Amino acid sequence: MKTIHSIHAGSVRRVLSARSFALAVALAVCGLAGTSAVYAQSTSGEVFGKAPAGDSVLAKSMTNGSQREVQVDAKGRYMIKSLPVGVYSVTLSENGQPVAKHLNVPVVVGRGIQVNFDGAASAAGTN
Repeated sequence: MKTIHSIHAGSVRRVLSARSFALAVALAVCGLAGTSAVYAQSTSGEVFGKAPAGDSVLAKSMTNGSQREVQVDAKGRYMIKSLPVGVYSVTLSENGQPVAKHLNVPVVVGRGIQVNFDGAASAAGTN
């Protein structure tokens, strides 16, 4: 009986070891997948704010000239996501014509910066 018991105990240990190993591998895979998502998110920032509904907002990199444009929604909000880190000019256009511009807008890793186009200062186009 002792022999059967010790064989049984050894196989239980092996089963537990296999389960522990499988759990460790699964956690490692999940951890690595989560890490790559964090790294992917940490290479960009965003610009958001308020502007007249229906207009468009263009963010243009002052470093390399790349640009991204979005429409302002019906509630007067816009958001330009996944912008590479750098310094941008952010321009409001109405019917395709620029009407206001903010210069030297810093986009930093993992953060958003608010740039509003409401009020007299923005209408002058020199913020």
